Amino acid sequence: MLLEYYLDKLNVKNKPEFIEKYLKTPSLLRLKKVGYFCGMDYASKNIYNFKEYITRYDHSLTVALLTWKFTQNEKMTLAGLFHDIATPCFSHVIDYMNKDYENQESTEEYTENILKNDKYLIKCLKQDNIQIEDITNFKKYSIVDNDRPKVCADRIDGVILTGISWTKNVEYGDIDKIIDDIEIYTNEDNLDEIGFKTAEVAKLVLDISKSIDIYCHSKEDNYMMELLAEITRCAINNKIIKYDDLYLFDEEKMMQKLKKCNNKVIEENIKKFETITKEEIPDIKLQNVKIRKLNPIVNGKRYSVIK
Repeated sequence: MLLEYYLDKLNVKNKPEFIEKYLKTPSLLRLKKVGYFCGMDYASKNIYNFKEYITRYDHSLTVALLTWKFTQNEKMTLAGLFHDIATPCFSHVIDYMNKDYENQESTEEYTENILKNDKYLIKCLKQDNIQIEDITNFKKYSIVDNDRPKVCADRIDGVILTGISWTKNVEYGDIDKIIDDIEIYTNEDNLDEIGFKTAEVAKLVLDISKSIDIYCHSKEDNYMMELLAEITRCAINNKIIKYDDLYLFDEEKMMQKLKKCNNKVIEENIKKFETITKEEIPDIKLQNVKIRKLNPIVNGKRYSVIK
């Protein structure tokens, strides 16, 4: 299993002691049943055939371990661990539902509220003398999150995880190359930024990222994301679920609820969602989905300058 190998590469078995109790945070544990690929684990296998089941919890853990590996900073590591805490069921499908195609950040506003209302988390933070504000705004840590085309832990982890399971162009040796080549540099804004020692590995990451972009801009992915968005919107409009339920349920429970809703339109759309073939995908107007531009630092200079 490539995910297991990746976790071993990040030394998951010897993870920092302080992080152990945070892995039991109730709001974080919900993400163990929220898939990384926006609910498409439940979609037609004719369209998606993922190599491994990867969750938002997996992603949260790997981002945290990446951050720790290169910073040894507890607050920054916890910010990485909880950066996706506001991920709803079906993830970016809800951004589609909210018409936030380009930024795909419409759900992040719930981050602070979810963390502040997790009593177990607050207790842990108090024990460690860490303020909630130190972890709620993960964007203040440039190693964890950074504006494109810069590279950060969240972004490089996304490339690896998506390459492992969806585009299937990341293998064991690629994981070794990428992790072993990472270096922290000071960028043009005088901020720390994840970069690479060699242009060879930077190009490898860029090639994987470009292939992901092709998948995310395909008519198949566009159609399926919109279809699940419409199913969810219809369920909310018909009071089958509440919008807030998306942040409280896991995806397994949400799909069960939608399937048992006794609404003909939803039932027909779910059947289509689960069985449609590539040949049946209609030609549609593609949305302006965000472009995953990357321009990493390589040995102190931007790749675009040295390539």
